[in-house]
Amino acid sequence: MKELLIAARKVQGNFYLDEGFSAGYVAAALRTVDGNIYTGICIDLACGIGFCAEHSAIAEMLKNRETQIAIIVAVSEDSILPPCGRCRELMLQIDRRNRHTEVVIDENNTIILGDLLPHRWY
Repeated sequence: MKELLIAARKVQGNFYLDEGFSAGYVAAALRTVDGNIYTGICIDLACGIGFCAEHSAIAEMLKNRETQIAIIVAVSEDSILPPCGRCRELMLQIDRRNRHTEVVIDENNTIILGDLLPHRWY
């Protein structure tokens, strides 16, 4: 878990884009079942066209032809953030085996993704 926190905090850092938009306020890091680490940052834009840091990290993972996440964490400057519902669904829909993914919820605890999504809709 510590290695992922370090990786996420390394890429986290809010920077401003045009017209008050921003990126990097939240960063994520994940480790696949093959042991590879991927990171990503959020992009906050108007009209819902931005995306979460977890989406960015998952896109990096997919570019490397992996789909199964062992553990994932998202951080802001001073806290650990559990994934939003959209991110939870994304992880599960990428690979159903991700229901066993460990999700870091604070410095000392994880929860299994399947426990965050107990009643799948599909």
